[in-house]
Formats: sequence, structure tokens, C-alpha cells
Amino acid sequence: MNTRDQLEESRNTPRIWPVGELCILIADVLEAKFNPVQVQGEVSSFARASSGHCYFNLKDAGGQLRCAMFKRAASLLARPLKDGDLITAKGNLGVYAGRGDLQLIVESVQTAGQGNLFEEFLKIKARLLAEGLFDAEKKRPIPIRPKGIGVVTSLGAAACHDVMTALQRRVPHVPIVIAPALVQGLEAPRSIAVALRSLYARQDIDVILVVRGGGSMEDLWCFNDERLARVVAQSPYPLISGVGHETDFTMVDFCADLRAATPTAAAELCATPTSQLLGEVQALEERCARSVGKRLDLEEQRLDNLQLRLGRPSLYMSKERSKLQMLEQKLLPSLRRAHDRSEAKIALLAQRWAPSLGLAKERASRELQQLEQRLQAQQTSQLHASSERLQRAQLRLNLLDPSLVLQRGFAWLSDERGKPVTRKAGLEIGQELHARLSDGQVSVKVLEK
Repeated sequence: MNTRDQLEESRNTPRIWPVGELCILIADVLEAKFNPVQVQGEVSSFARASSGHCYFNLKDAGGQLRCAMFKRAASLLARPLKDGDLITAKGNLGVYAGRGDLQLIVESVQTAGQGNLFEEFLKIKARLLAEGLFDAEKKRPIPIRPKGIGVVTSLGAAACHDVMTALQRRVPHVPIVIAPALVQGLEAPRSIAVALRSLYARQDIDVILVVRGGGSMEDLWCFNDERLARVVAQSPYPLISGVGHETDFTMVDFCADLRAATPTAAAELCATPTSQLLGEVQALEERCARSVGKRLDLEEQRLDNLQLRLGRPSLYMSKERSKLQMLEQKLLPSLRRAHDRSEAKIALLAQRWAPSLGLAKERASRELQQLEQRLQAQQTSQLHASSERLQRAQLRLNLLDPSLVLQRGFAWLSDERGKPVTRKAGLEIGQELHARLSDGQVSVKVLEK
């Protein structure tokens, strides 16, 4: 190949540029061709770094442009920027070689008003507010111990992983029903509504979570859909919205029974930790134990009082026997007095009615005989009744006699001071005790507890 052919080939072959050198060249071309430049658009994905520098996107219906505003320029703003602001930014176009991104270094900002999306957001909010979908009295309490939890989210999203991790950590025993749905894009509102209705038809859940991670206003716009907001308001179960970050608000948040700052916070709001439930169970167990112990102490005290009132059964039997003897002593004089009165009456009649003494005597004799029979029958009946009462009392007392218990193989234990031993608590190994049996008393020693 001659020299002419080599020169021709070099002119037709594109130059191979190093990446960094090409980025610098493009930046120089932009600097010479466009700068300074003014751009009007809506602020989106605004973020302020700890250094004081601000980063955001300027967008409109045709596209978006990355912007950076350094701390010096940001300090000159009349008020901080926020998502949805419509501004005119003046600055210099350049290329950030580290990412190969086109960006606008903003030097000054003029606020033109709020963006179209934010204006639409306010209009939708006003319509739904007028319909009463945000009324506070419609908000329902969240069950603290749900039998099941429904979750509407994207299976591949980080929010799904965060929610499942939080629920597994706090309530691993509660079943989780996931209804997958799109959470971004034009089809997302219909997909979320279908997922919600599938959960509405179930009977094994008590609460529903609608969750998605953070993003720009455009990313979260599907949660501002009016039809989706009405579906959320129709939920038969309490519904928690965990969409975006703490600063993000959507119509689903306003229609839900409770709004959580993040998806993880939504999971924590509907799930009482297992450790707390176990603590409550333990507290109830301790209360029951104290109540049962107190009742046992009262019953033991009542038994002691009854035992003191009863005393020895033989003493009670002796009192009943003495009472029976007193009744007999009262009955005999009454019989004697009745007999004496009858004899006196007969003598009087004999004196007054001498002519008919025989007839009167015979009649008096019959009356006396009848009276004696009645007295004898009465005496016999009273003695029989008293004897039966005594026998019944003696039988009841015999049943309460501790010696009968000893005859059945039981023993009465007492310590060296004669104090009854009813529990092993307080006893010591090697301590000597006295055991009273049915036929006598023996000494025993504690070998083990």
C-alpha cells in the first residue's frame, strides 16, 4: 500500500475518542454554542444535600433536564424550591463527566408559579374533599391483633421486601396475603383497584396495606387517580396507606383510614409485636396466680375458723347428752304433778258425790287410766324423738371425728413445738417431726424435699 492510499484510509476511519476527552469536548461545544441559557419548567425530585447544594429536574411535557444549584446560588433564593414549582432557571449547560449526564448549573431562579401536575393535584383534592371522601368521622380504628393482613404492592419493589421483613419480625404468626399490582405508570390505577377488590372479597383478613417506595410526583401520580381513590374509600376493612416518603402525599393517603410515613411504618402500625403480646399474656398469668392464691388463703382461713368453732366432736356429743338429760328431768316432775292433780280431783269428787261414789269412782278411774295412757304415750314419743335426735347428732359428730381420718391411713404431722405441718415449704432436711396415727404417736425425720 502506497502513502497516498494510507492517507485516504485515515481520512475515512472515525477517530477513537477517550470517554473523558469526549465529554470535555461536548461541554466546550455547549459552552460556546448555548451558554448562558434560560430554561423554564416544573421542579421535580428536588433534594438538598448536607453540603447545601441542591439537585432537581426541570421538566415539561416534552422532556426533562438535570439541574444542580450550588450552595452559594441556593442561599440567594427568596424561598426554598419544592416539587411542583414552575420556574425560569438561568445558568450554564455542561456535561457531568462522572455520569456522562447533561446538566444545567443554575445561577439564579425566577418563580413562575406552580406546575401543571401540582395544579391538577389541587383540583382533584378539592373534588374528592367536596364528596366527603376525606371526612374524619369515616376513619376506622386499626385492629391491633389482626387475624390476617392484606398487602397491595409490586412484588419486585423494595417496599414489598421492607413490609414483609417488618411483619415477619413483629408478627410471624399472622398470615399475609399479597395482592400484586403495578405501582407506576398509566395502567397502575386500574391494577391497584383490581388488587384491592380481590382483597375486599376475602374473609381471612382484618386490615389492608397499600404500599410503595418513594419517588417523584410523576412516579406517584397513579395514587392520585380519582377512580382509585373511590375504590380505597369503599374498603370494607381498615386501610393503611404507606406510599412514598414522609413528605409525599397522595389522594390514597387522604382516603385511607390511616396514613403511614413509609411502607415499613405502615407494617408497624398494624402489627403489635409478638414480644408485647407475650408480655400481656404473662401479666394476665401473674394476675390469675395472685387471684387464685388469694382465694386459697381465704378458704384456708375460713376452714380454720370452722375448725375452731367445731372443736372436739366428743365435747359436742357431751353437750347434746346433757341437754337430753335436762329434758328428761323436766318431763318427770310434770307427770308427777299431773298424777297428783288427778288423785286430788278424785278425792274431792268422792267427798262431794258420796251417794254416787261408785259411779264417779269408776268414771274417774277410766279418766285416770286414759290420762295415764296419754301421758305414757307422750313420754314415750318425746323420749323416742329425743333419742333419734341424739343418734343423728352422734352419727354426724362421728363422721367429723379426726380419729376416723387417721384410721384410713392418714397421719397428723406436727413439729417439735406442736405446730401442725401442712406444707413442705419451711421444712429442713433432717428435721424431726411427730406423726400421730390412729393407735398412737411416732417420730419421723425429713430425708428429702
